[in-house]
Amino acid sequence: MKKYISALCILLCLLPLGAQTEKMNVLFIAVDDLKPLLGTYGDEQVISPRIDQLAARGTVFLNAQCQQPVCGPSRASLLTGMRPDSTQIYDLETRMRDKNPDLISLPEYFKQQGYETVGMGKIYDPRCVDGRKFQDKPSWSIPFKYFYGKSDNTAGFANPETVADIASKKDKNGKPIPVWNVSPIPATEGTEDLPDNGYIDGAIAEGAVSWIGKLAKQDKPFFLAVGFKRPHLPFNAPKKYWDLYDRASFELAPYQKAPEGTPDFTINPGWEIRGHYQVPRRGPFSDELQRELIHGYYACTSYVDAQVGKVVDALEAAGVADKTIIVLWGDHGWHLGDHGQWCKHSVYEQATRAPLIIYSPGQKGQHGRATTPAEFIDIFPTLCDLTGFQGPEQLEGVSLKPVLDDPGLQIRKVAMSQFPRETDGKMLMGYTFRSQQYRYTEWRERKDKKSKGDGPVYTRELYDYATDPLETRNLIEDPAYRTVVSEMQAAAAEELARYDIR
Repeated sequence: MKKYISALCILLCLLPLGAQTEKMNVLFIAVDDLKPLLGTYGDEQVISPRIDQLAARGTVFLNAQCQQPVCGPSRASLLTGMRPDSTQIYDLETRMRDKNPDLISLPEYFKQQGYETVGMGKIYDPRCVDGRKFQDKPSWSIPFKYFYGKSDNTAGFANPETVADIASKKDKNGKPIPVWNVSPIPATEGTEDLPDNGYIDGAIAEGAVSWIGKLAKQDKPFFLAVGFKRPHLPFNAPKKYWDLYDRASFELAPYQKAPEGTPDFTINPGWEIRGHYQVPRRGPFSDELQRELIHGYYACTSYVDAQVGKVVDALEAAGVADKTIIVLWGDHGWHLGDHGQWCKHSVYEQATRAPLIIYSPGQKGQHGRATTPAEFIDIFPTLCDLTGFQGPEQLEGVSLKPVLDDPGLQIRKVAMSQFPRETDGKMLMGYTFRSQQYRYTEWRERKDKKSKGDGPVYTRELYDYATDPLETRNLIEDPAYRTVVSEMQAAAAEELARYDIR
């Protein structure tokens, strides 16, 4: 009998790890331009029951910061576990693998570990990879599907007359102008009484539900990435989601100018919304327009919330809910009029802070609310840790798994984000560092638009969220904050030194 037991033990040791331990699936949900405007983050006006239900089962990261508040660089960092100064992606023109041909993306790594990796919607920014069709071809074991539905309406409009009017425009050579390049187009659309799949995100959700049913029947574990398009502009959603809100009840941002003692160049004048949508090209927005945009953002958030619910429900229906890790994230925040901004593209709180919710079956700290500073580069090592993989050497973040078990843990002193600017003929990189209470920012000179900010410090900022949550006053010269400045400067120097910035 002892001989049989010994032989069995040897056989088990020789079997592949996957044969001994069933691997967890991963549902990876990205939501474009979603700020922490959710019930679970304390917003009392938004209607987001499905994401709130997911949050109640998992861990909500209350102080998660993106690496750079614009789609391309943010997603390139998250999906490689590398900050922008390592990816060298600072814009929407540079391709990720042109700069880093040997990098391994998050889904690519899981593919290498034997996972079926499937993606749909917007995961990468297509401008920073190999286009919308492939969304980084090495990442997927099954060809990527950007859109699910009868037609790929890039602008997301349902009203045929609206689309026809836009599509009828011609360029100077008489050729039709693509819908997404026409300016101005309406910033909102909410009068269409359509089913959810009348807009792109409803169709994406249907595609994801279908895939879960297929993948759950396979022997291989799966990594399913689902990228929703709203609440990115234009703010288009079926009428029923607009009807959830009373527009007159929305309050406007109470502080709509640059912080006292802060240079104006830190404020984004609204390049994206003013350059592509039907709003004033310059000057302030009327109160009426502001409420319309706020209403649109809330409606789109509720619309996406419903789609997230459909996808999560599909795990239960397919019998794999108890063996699927769920990560939900917005790629950055969005300004809804605060500091007079209607965009992302800044290093203020409303642009860099984004939702991050992680649910892992069996985690000890369920219903957790973590206050530790966290970064998006932490997601890659966290998923590796949760699934038992070591991860590639390129990873620059830390695993958040210990925080899932103990939400009170503080794994970082500060979380780092960055964004470039130009002023007075100088090219700058704003490096901002968020602790539990403060934000410290250094604007450093850079050689050109493709380089890191390794030059001298041009100007600095400091904000105290305990006393000034609206960032109304730059405290960098306040004598009462000398010790805080010194401590934050030391924490910043420690992070910047990793990129030879001193």
